Amino acid sequence: MNPYVNEDVMWQRLKDMQMEAENRRRLGRRSAPSMLGWIKFLGARAWLLAGLATLRPPRHKWTDGAHDGDARSHVA
Repeated sequence: MNPYVNEDVMWQRLKDMQMEAENRRRLGRRSAPSMLGWIKFLGARAWLLAGLATLRPPRHKWTDGAHDGDARSHVA
């Protein structure tokens, strides 16, 4: 039996634990700013849409299609 087998298994386990800790640290750091980022993103989009709604040109009175054809015939 190889006397270093247990050491190899323990070394692999240590590397796995370090990788898991690193992944948790990375994900933990991103989770809060990610939610904050989404809130900022949605707020910016809402602000943009509200600004565009105020820049909308005034609505004109509905005209009948028959009158539009008459107007074009006089202009042409």
